[in-house]
Amino acid sequence: MGAELETSSRKRGGLKPEINITPLVDVVLVLLIIFMVVAPQMEAGATVALPSIVNPDQGNGALEPTTVTLTKDGKLFFEKEELPEDVLVERLKVLHATKPDSRVVLKADTGLAYGKVRAMFKRCQELGFPGASLQVIDRANKQG
Repeated sequence: MGAELETSSRKRGGLKPEINITPLVDVVLVLLIIFMVVAPQMEAGATVALPSIVNPDQGNGALEPTTVTLTKDGKLFFEKEELPEDVLVERLKVLHATKPDSRVVLKADTGLAYGKVRAMFKRCQELGFPGASLQVIDRANKQG
């Protein structure tokens, strides 16, 4: 008779379900690693060492800018596509014809001669872009 009471009490509440969180932690860590690898590649243009300034302009976040990158070794990129200068200028002309109020952001490596950066600014102004700007790093916060 005592054995019957013992088995019936086990049936009512003896076993408690447990949640194994190890697979959840594994999945979260894999996703974290994937995002850490993919996030830098989502940046527009080529990777360059940007100049730093103390008090950057906050800019207009409402308009999505087009990025033109000038690398240290003289390569030019329209967004992420490497182009020769004449093709890049033609792309900018087409962009201005289709979206006249679009912004152009120049990403120039700190090792590049200032004259080349200024020449690209001048080209953008000649094409009629309302505001060409230079992407920089906030020296105080170290972010671009």
